[in-house]
Amino acid sequence: MEVKKLSISWQFLIVLVLILQILSALAFDPYRVLGVTRRASQADIKKAYKKLVRKWHPDKNKHPQAEDKFIEISKAYEILSHEEKRSEYDIYGQGRENQDHQKQQEHRFRQFPGNFYFEESFMHFPFGSEHQEPIDERHLLHFSYYVNKVVPDSFKRPYLIKITSDWCFTCIHIEPVWKEVVEELEGLGIGIGVVHAGYERRLARHLGAHSTPSIVGVINGKVSFFHNAVVPENLRQFVENLLPGNLVEKVTNKNYVQFLSGWQQENKPHVLLFDKMPVIPLPFKLTAFAHRDCFLFGYVYVGSRGAEEMTGQYNVNVYVPTILIFKEYINKPTDIIEAPHTKKEVINDFIGQNKYLLATRLTNQKLFQELCPVKRSHRQRKYCVILLIPEATKSSQAFEAFLSFAQANSQDTLRFMHVYSNRQPEFANAFLPDSETFRGKSVVSIFERRNMGGRVVYKTLEDPWTGSENDKFILLSYLEQLRKDSTLLSSEAVLPDLIDELAPIFLIRWFVTAFSYISDWLEDLYYNNWREMIPLLSLAFSALFVLFGTFIIQAFCDSNYDRESKNPDKKKAQEKEERTVSSFTKENTSKTPRKGFVEVTELTDVTYTSNLVRLRPGHMNVVLILSNSTKTSLLQKFALEVYTFTGSSCLHFSFLSLDKHREWLEYLLEFAQDAAPIPNQYDKHFLERDYTGYVLALNGHKKYFCLFKPQRAVEEEEALGASDVDPSLPPGEARGQAGSLGSKPIKGKLSKLSLWMERLLEGSLQRFYIPSWPELD
Repeated sequence: MEVKKLSISWQFLIVLVLILQILSALAFDPYRVLGVTRRASQADIKKAYKKLVRKWHPDKNKHPQAEDKFIEISKAYEILSHEEKRSEYDIYGQGRENQDHQKQQEHRFRQFPGNFYFEESFMHFPFGSEHQEPIDERHLLHFSYYVNKVVPDSFKRPYLIKITSDWCFTCIHIEPVWKEVVEELEGLGIGIGVVHAGYERRLARHLGAHSTPSIVGVINGKVSFFHNAVVPENLRQFVENLLPGNLVEKVTNKNYVQFLSGWQQENKPHVLLFDKMPVIPLPFKLTAFAHRDCFLFGYVYVGSRGAEEMTGQYNVNVYVPTILIFKEYINKPTDIIEAPHTKKEVINDFIGQNKYLLATRLTNQKLFQELCPVKRSHRQRKYCVILLIPEATKSSQAFEAFLSFAQANSQDTLRFMHVYSNRQPEFANAFLPDSETFRGKSVVSIFERRNMGGRVVYKTLEDPWTGSENDKFILLSYLEQLRKDSTLLSSEAVLPDLIDELAPIFLIRWFVTAFSYISDWLEDLYYNNWREMIPLLSLAFSALFVLFGTFIIQAFCDSNYDRESKNPDKKKAQEKEERTVSSFTKENTSKTPRKGFVEVTELTDVTYTSNLVRLRPGHMNVVLILSNSTKTSLLQKFALEVYTFTGSSCLHFSFLSLDKHREWLEYLLEFAQDAAPIPNQYDKHFLERDYTGYVLALNGHKKYFCLFKPQRAVEEEEALGASDVDPSLPPGEARGQAGSLGSKPIKGKLSKLSLWMERLLEGSLQRFYIPSWPELD
């Protein structure tokens, strides 16, 4: 009997061991995730990581589990790429964060060694992540998702984020209020997020949350803290205060004509909401924020004095919220919808269908590409009808006739637009014939875009556009012929990029940026957030020290100069004595450098640590990518483009040899998928991919970089120049010969670098974060 009991106990132990082995095998194993052995070198780990990233990146792989797999791969590489974390995993079988969590659990049990039921009963509250409410689990954020999804999406809608942690009693008290507000605001389209500070420490530090619970709002990439009592009214008001104050204009019977006539200056349709609430509703403000780039929004309170004039003129039902869209004609709305309980998706679709005016004025290249897309197939063909008109004659009969023609012939395959020929002379000259007949007059042209490089086929009307019935008949006949025969567009041209007419000047952008920094500084000062204030105070004291130090040095220099000027004879005697003592001339090392001279160092394995890995906080290294054949020409152009920015002590300039460190560069570019797509490893031209002219702004302390990519038009010019090279030469020699023969196209790669540097200093460039800096060797 005892033998049978022993055999049963041994069988039970064997089954228990097998279960534990199975559970351990199912646990997270970074070696299994990357598909490498425990003896794998760093090079093998890096190679496996790059291969898996190319396969499972969410932008390339549409599998439902691609994002989870990509996060798992990144987590595994973060453990195995650091020797310390890797050794900890090999010894303990888990990372440091899991060890901390385990120690915390052990500490909680050690406090009550004689009573294990205390843990099960008292700790039934939502302290840890395993006890969180479902509403929090649905909105949990991690760092990469916040950077790549939440921040870009915050330019279309605000986000409300709660930072919580384990053993947070206050978090429990605010949970009912948070749940009530989330259910209300999420239905309005506001983004919701929850950050667990214990497991997402990096994201919590990035948001500036040093205590829990904390509630922050994110809009336009900017983080704002909630400082009031956690009640539903305060949270709703906090979200509404995140939105800009000038989103919606209040319209009355006194200013509605002026408001609707603003399409001429703003070049946008106007949206009017008629409602019986005296305060502008929050859903309409959110809609205005999401579409502020394409529309101007106004609100009419139907209960105000004089509102009967507008409601009667436009036949508005005052008992139901009504949205009207106006374009060029203010006497009659283009579209109308009554929305008593309409979902936000329906309203967004309704507004999106009326995104452009009947004949939109082209003011920048982005608007031109949206209005007139490149033909992808025969079904997606878009014909663009453009009116080239002098600005002074816009209100003439020619423009009014073109506008009425566009309204009468609006189709899905036709897009009407106009351009001020005096503001866009290069663009207009591409369509104008070389004849004095068209100088200073209005011209109509029909064209179709063929590629992103600016190539179009077009047909310009033979006579200037006056708006007569004969002109309308001729234009209509051309459009009817295009339905049957697309060869009517017989002329061909390459259009230059449009000048951005509405871009603010540098002084205004600088003033707006400075005002934003000052407002943030005052807010931190008011709420005594000294931890966030330390960098700003340090910067202010450093600036004052440099300023007063400069004045003191200048004062001493002026006093020495005055003393020398008072004794000119003594100075001449000293100079004569120096000439007699010295038998040779010395080179003047204090010579002022000539214009365009910039100190540029090469980024090698010797200077890599000091110039990047251990770069001081706030400093950036601007690195130019070049090859041996393009080194001289690109360095000269690079120095001229960045010369005006050398006064900043926070910027360092270097260059990187593509022939030596191509693998290091391609590793960084994998984190910038949109700006620099990962090349296909099976492509036979993979090793010949040209990265010369790329510029990287590397922030070593915060582990991110910004990317400058050369203009595509210049790359096509290089391709044309390279096509003239002897085809019998090898690829490497052919590229070298092309670079030596076409120095102007090579220098043209950096033609827009100075504008990119301005955006870099403003902080408006997209940032690509990386887990750690790779080795350069």
